[in-house]
Amino acid sequence: MKFRYHFIFLLIVVFLVAFLSTFLYSNFTGKKILFFGEDFCGDGTLYGKCSSDRPYYCSDGLLFERASICGCPSGFNESGDKCISQYQTEPREISLNYNLRGSEGEINFIVYGGVVDYLSNLPKSIDYDGNGNGPTRLDFKLKSINNEEQRNLLLPLVKEIQNNIDDEEEQVRVAISLVQNLEWGRSNKSFNFGGIKLDYSRYPYEVLYDEQGVCGEKTDLLIFILKELGYGTAFFYNQQENHESVGIRCPVSESWYDSGYCFVETSGPSIMTDTGIEYVGGLRLSSKPEIFVVSEGKALDESFYEYRDAEDLMKLRNDLSYYGRISNPLKSMKYSNLNEKYGLVEEYQAG
Repeated sequence: MKFRYHFIFLLIVVFLVAFLSTFLYSNFTGKKILFFGEDFCGDGTLYGKCSSDRPYYCSDGLLFERASICGCPSGFNESGDKCISQYQTEPREISLNYNLRGSEGEINFIVYGGVVDYLSNLPKSIDYDGNGNGPTRLDFKLKSINNEEQRNLLLPLVKEIQNNIDDEEEQVRVAISLVQNLEWGRSNKSFNFGGIKLDYSRYPYEVLYDEQGVCGEKTDLLIFILKELGYGTAFFYNQQENHESVGIRCPVSESWYDSGYCFVETSGPSIMTDTGIEYVGGLRLSSKPEIFVVSEGKALDESFYEYRDAEDLMKLRNDLSYYGRISNPLKSMKYSNLNEKYGLVEEYQAG
């Protein structure tokens, strides 16, 4: 009898320790934890429940539009189970490519010319706060990323990623690769500000519609997606090199300049935390970046294999730069494998 009580007591202790560990892990990382008997869709919504992002409903592991059950966001009209915006005109389908450990994938997505017209006609300036303080670089970023009309029309892409990929970490990898694989290119638009002709900076939706963008524009798009996936985000600005890149919350030990945010290049396919990239003209990011936090959220785990792969690639790249070639057959094979695993390119653009 005494043994049985001891056994029951031990089970209770084990359960409490497991529960407390899970609770602490969930609070530290911000990640949802699955308990017995619970099933979730890719955004963490329980089966048979409406997502916090209307009109999505979780059923059999997938997120479906169910406006008749979940309702529509403000400014949208309910049409059966769809939520329709007045800007959803001139539709066309685009194919977004990504690379996941050397395997190519594709997500098809409908974009609308009416949304682009709406965004391109928004004011380009930001009013002063009345105290003599002008808008900051972060203010313009938030204006680009946080437009609510744009958010509602970009969310279907986030849901597509979550429907195609169950694992949270894999969703991050797909999101990064999707944006990196968009072509680098400048907009052919410009606008006049105070009599000065300036290059037009596209909203994230416009980058998607045009299937191209410069570093800052692609950075905005990736931050939007990672933010909606629930991750803490920031952007890095290297003033000396005039370059912007993404920061995603991660362990401080793996982060850039101990910022708590890992470096992600967006100009082309690359490995997260690879800060040794050489850009066109032999440029490297040698200056210390300014760091602007955009959103709070989950952090990446310490187990991300990209940390190790980026470190290996930077060492191999140094060998290649110093000797002009990689003579060691094993190192040469590793270099080729990393290039194939991430679909790396030879040329990266800064600015």
